[in-house]
Amino acid sequence: MAKHDKDIEYVGDSQVPAKRVPNVAPSYDEYPGKTELFWPNFLLKEWMVAAVVLFAFLMLTVMHPAPLEQVADPTNAGYIPLPDWYFLFLYQLLKYKWASGTWVMFGIIIIPAISFGALFFAPWLDRGPGRRPSQRPVAVGTMLLALVAIVYLSWAAMAEHEATLAASGGGAPVASNKPPADFKAGEAYTKQVGCAGCHGANMEGGLGPALWDEGTRMDKQQILDMINNGGVTMPKGGMFQGTEEEKQALAEYLASLKGNK
Repeated sequence: MAKHDKDIEYVGDSQVPAKRVPNVAPSYDEYPGKTELFWPNFLLKEWMVAAVVLFAFLMLTVMHPAPLEQVADPTNAGYIPLPDWYFLFLYQLLKYKWASGTWVMFGIIIIPAISFGALFFAPWLDRGPGRRPSQRPVAVGTMLLALVAIVYLSWAAMAEHEATLAASGGGAPVASNKPPADFKAGEAYTKQVGCAGCHGANMEGGLGPALWDEGTRMDKQQILDMINNGGVTMPKGGMFQGTEEEKQALAEYLASLKGNK
């Protein structure tokens, strides 16, 4: 019987590793400048940066305290409240016609819902794998639009507020211009409690200007226009309560006051 040479092949189980490698992290010397140990190298750097930022922030708050507005004065009808800086853009948004008045629900609900909805659905709106701004047009464009809108609305709110304060003398009481000792306000004026609340019981001025010599600045028609339409700090209607005849009599009386002239 003839003999045949046969080869024997050993087949190992692929699930059993042929060589066991110890679970040791590779040396970071192989990747200079690209990676480092989390503890303590990376974490120490993070703590140092956080400590510097916190110290700088504390020094800023000590050197420049938060600005406070005027002391609360319930008698100051010219006071114009202003929200904190992080709500200025919403404060300004609600001044526009399409976000206030009959459209106020659109301003306080619909617009914020669209904004937060875009933020919530951002992962589904832009699913590109790239990380460069040019490769993420939807995310980058939405963020830039939001930043520009917030910055502009905040700036517009502060600019309008400062302009209003400058025009009204800073919202502070107007310096009194005391009338002569023998001056006594007429009945046409004393009947109007709303006028006396701002302009003084004897027209000497207070929150509003003195009126005892108003005829040197305005005529009857101008005074009527001011009462009807209001002014910088004077509300529309001028707090007037009475008939049209009484309004005409008040305007005529104020126009007749020429002071010492």
